Amino acid sequence: METITTHRHRMNGPGVLPPPMSPLIVDVTPRERASISNVANILMKAFDHYEHPDFISALHLNAFQLLPERIAGILSRFGTDFSRNQYGALVFRGLTEVDHDALGPTPPSWKETDYSKLVKYGFICSLLHGAIPSKPVQYYAQRKGGGLLHAIIPDEKMSHTQTGSGSRTDLFVHTEDAFLFNQADFLSFLFLRNEEQVPSTLYSIRSHGETNEIMAELFKPIYKCPKDANFADEANAGEEVTTSILYGNRERPFIRFDAAEQIYNEKAGQTPEAMHNLVRFWDEAKQLIYNGFIPDSGDLIFVNNHLCAHGRNSFVAGYRNENGQLVKCERRLMLRMMSKTSLINIQSVTQSNDPYLIMEEHYGKLFHSQQ
Repeated sequence: METITTHRHRMNGPGVLPPPMSPLIVDVTPRERASISNVANILMKAFDHYEHPDFISALHLNAFQLLPERIAGILSRFGTDFSRNQYGALVFRGLTEVDHDALGPTPPSWKETDYSKLVKYGFICSLLHGAIPSKPVQYYAQRKGGGLLHAIIPDEKMSHTQTGSGSRTDLFVHTEDAFLFNQADFLSFLFLRNEEQVPSTLYSIRSHGETNEIMAELFKPIYKCPKDANFADEANAGEEVTTSILYGNRERPFIRFDAAEQIYNEKAGQTPEAMHNLVRFWDEAKQLIYNGFIPDSGDLIFVNNHLCAHGRNSFVAGYRNENGQLVKCERRLMLRMMSKTSLINIQSVTQSNDPYLIMEEHYGKLFHSQQ
């Protein structure tokens, strides 16, 4: 049965629903979970890998034919709902069983990941994107085009960074790749391990309700966004492109926002007006962040990257709290997949021989390896 977490009661008028303050939480039934697992096993035998061209080209057909009807229906409706009542994120609780023995210990970082152990999960994630419908894509900016599925693992060498590999600082909410014009439309985060019990944070532009005076200022194309901490400092410097934070329909806007890079990064070089507007907006947005869900093994969070930002709380990687004592455990392991609803609209920034590999480096600028 679908359940919705409690919303803050703030009415905009008689008969009008309050703004959504939390994601829809879908409890996957044992029958649905078994069906998804069986489908993934069948696909592994038929295609061997989730990046097989025949599988990806027929992804939407496979998704609607093979996913449980209720799951496919929820995703299909989610993919076209941009209303004022749509939070922009779904939680599928208990989507799949995770075989931790077969998975083995969490590797030291994403670089040591054995993706042969993750093939089944790649099929499951891609089917969900296919039901939107949306096509999984890879970004050269993310792991230099390292495939459609990314293992997000805490790396001690990057523990204090504002990246997925960080851990010891809060990862501020952000829309993925806010420094790109062709950022992902949808994201999925499948949790294979979260023994540290780290809450995931979500923030929706819809939680503000009607567009107010502070939000209206964010439609101005005056804001800069440096590339994130995955890039060297010298790669971040000197980017002068400005754009808006909010875009699209002024009553039901989309958002492109990264608090860490646009507000707290001194190298962003915002004008006084831009910084003033950003700080006012962030002061309001911080009060609307949702962190009431702690993912468990097998849970998946699905996000509309134009409506909802994501992040996580700080934690000590490889340790969980038991009665006030830190006890050693396996480190967190999460799988991310990104997708675009239209391959046609991104062809100007894709690899010429691979329509799924996006070569955008920063606001329309392409990586040199495009040639």
